[in-house]
Amino acid sequence: MGSAHFAAILLCVCIIAGGAIADSQNGTNGVSRPAEVRIGALFTFDSVIGRAAKPAIELAVADVNADPTVLPGTKLSLLMQDTNCSGFVGTIEALQLLAKDVIAVLGPQSSAIAHIISHAANKLQVPLISFAASDPTLSSLEYPYFVRATQSDYYQMSAVASIISQYQWREVIAIYVDDDYGRGGITALGDALAKKMSKIAYKAKLPPGAGRTAIQDMLMQVNEMESRVYVVHVNPDSGMTVFSAAKSLGMMSSGYVWIATDWLSAVIDSSGHVASDATENTQGVIMLHQHVADSGIQQSLLPKLNSLTRKGNRSSFSSYTAHAYDSVWLVAHAVEQFLSAGNAVSFSANQNLQAIKGSSLQLDSLRVLNNGDKLLEKVLQANFTGVSGQVQFTLDRNLIHPAYDILNIGGTGFRTIGYWSNFSGLSVAAPENLHSVPLNSTTNDIQLHSVIWPGQTAEKPRGWVFPYHGKLLRIGVPLRTSYNEFVMQDDGPDGVKGFSVDVFKSAISLLPYPVGCTFVLFGDGLKNPSYSDLVQKVSENYFDAAIGDISIVTNRTRLVDFTQPYTESGLIIVAPARETESNAWAFLKPFTFQMWCVLGLLFLFVGTVVWILEHRTNTEFRGTPRQQIMTVCWCLAFQPCFSHTERTLLAHLADLCSLCGSLLCSLLTQATRQA
Repeated sequence: MGSAHFAAILLCVCIIAGGAIADSQNGTNGVSRPAEVRIGALFTFDSVIGRAAKPAIELAVADVNADPTVLPGTKLSLLMQDTNCSGFVGTIEALQLLAKDVIAVLGPQSSAIAHIISHAANKLQVPLISFAASDPTLSSLEYPYFVRATQSDYYQMSAVASIISQYQWREVIAIYVDDDYGRGGITALGDALAKKMSKIAYKAKLPPGAGRTAIQDMLMQVNEMESRVYVVHVNPDSGMTVFSAAKSLGMMSSGYVWIATDWLSAVIDSSGHVASDATENTQGVIMLHQHVADSGIQQSLLPKLNSLTRKGNRSSFSSYTAHAYDSVWLVAHAVEQFLSAGNAVSFSANQNLQAIKGSSLQLDSLRVLNNGDKLLEKVLQANFTGVSGQVQFTLDRNLIHPAYDILNIGGTGFRTIGYWSNFSGLSVAAPENLHSVPLNSTTNDIQLHSVIWPGQTAEKPRGWVFPYHGKLLRIGVPLRTSYNEFVMQDDGPDGVKGFSVDVFKSAISLLPYPVGCTFVLFGDGLKNPSYSDLVQKVSENYFDAAIGDISIVTNRTRLVDFTQPYTESGLIIVAPARETESNAWAFLKPFTFQMWCVLGLLFLFVGTVVWILEHRTNTEFRGTPRQQIMTVCWCLAFQPCFSHTERTLLAHLADLCSLCGSLLCSLLTQATRQA
């Protein structure tokens, strides 16, 4: 019995030990790790972005397989499909890639293909990790399995709007390719400019793959418009034609402003030869570049990339290189956590596709990734430091800390004039140095470094000119039925006249350039129009401006801007001025003739009273009648001037009479006014 019990116990220990060893090999929950997991890559191999991404993806897969801490015992296999710059071919290639049971797809490169394939990815529960598709609309809740491993154009257009606002330009012309990538970016630009009180004056769209002739026709059209600020948002593979055509038309000279999104920096980064041609045709252009901070990881990656080059073509490092490399590691970390959580890599048939009968497309080969939502969750929970910086996602599936370098092309290269980030806005300090600094710190200076503009000038371009066939300004004028002195209808060339019209003409005559305008009457002429409605018409751009006796009130200031008042506030009377001739008797005009007669009679009455009282006791009031009359007049006229001398009864009586006379004059004056 002792030996039997010992053997049974030993057998149990061996079974438990064997189970433990099996668990350590299979992973948690007893689910064995697969020997191989497949990921796909979908992009155009022979393109500016593709040439930068392909060696980075291949190198990243090799580094993952060589790292024993990531996916131990599991090989990461890469399947790449070439979309050939075609939306149709790219869609077919994507479906073929999904049919090969890949657990994730790196790409697609094109935003147009991403919109289509995202619907398939939603049903098959396969995450799409794109290192190049920047259309902001891809962050919609409609595409939950699309994860952007690069910066969204939503942030890039915010950076462009900040630059335009920095130089106080109010209107721009957007040149873009008419596809999902171009339309999404320009829509985001319009929204960003609206926040800065600016706008897109005209959208010049180009068909995908437009030839030089179509581009020249478009440029000649926009060259006749008012704005001279151009924002170019096109594909990197054909975008240089825009600048070469603009240079041939003389549009790269002084007075023009060109702002290019990050497609231009991708072209310049692609190779030395292309960069030489690019900088020659883009002198003075401001371009954006996705910010990638220098790090040891980046420096160690460059020699490995150079070793993968073919036929002596040196591979340059760009932001797309960094994002493509980090995308592979993002998938590797997510799959490692997915397997460590006890999930198995398995696929099942899609019931909707199985229900399709009689199709020769073999759609039943598209299978659903079981627990694909859990793999997506692990992808979105990523948090590691890659070549491009911190790889971590926001709630809308975009990378945190979006930032751009602002570059100015000049000579044989370019220089950094500043940075933009969603944390600090424009700054001359690198974004990574500002995350730990308060926003009100002096370290964050929004003033960019000096720019060499097209035409080799350092003076900021005005940003607009008078168009060859531009429309005249529409000036709204209220058609009043009263107080026509301010504005009124006239038979002259302008159709209106008045004080407000004269002030407006005098103001625009002081401008250093001519301003064409036409006056448009507002109202039916039967009653005074509503000034609030007139202001509303200005805010709706029906009128470019309005003139007249328009009161500045709070509600109106919320809609439009007012000039400084050119008339004083309060109750005033506007009366015609009459010129009168002055003469020696002008002092008589303050009083009427009747008033002067009353004053004369009063003077004689007081004089008579004084003479009667003083004649008996005062010798100075005696003599000839002429002397007595002169004495009385002298006493009445100059008695106030000698109030400090001897005061007699006459003096006191004279003062009393003067007071009575003043009161009488006041009463008579009031009576005259009432009459």
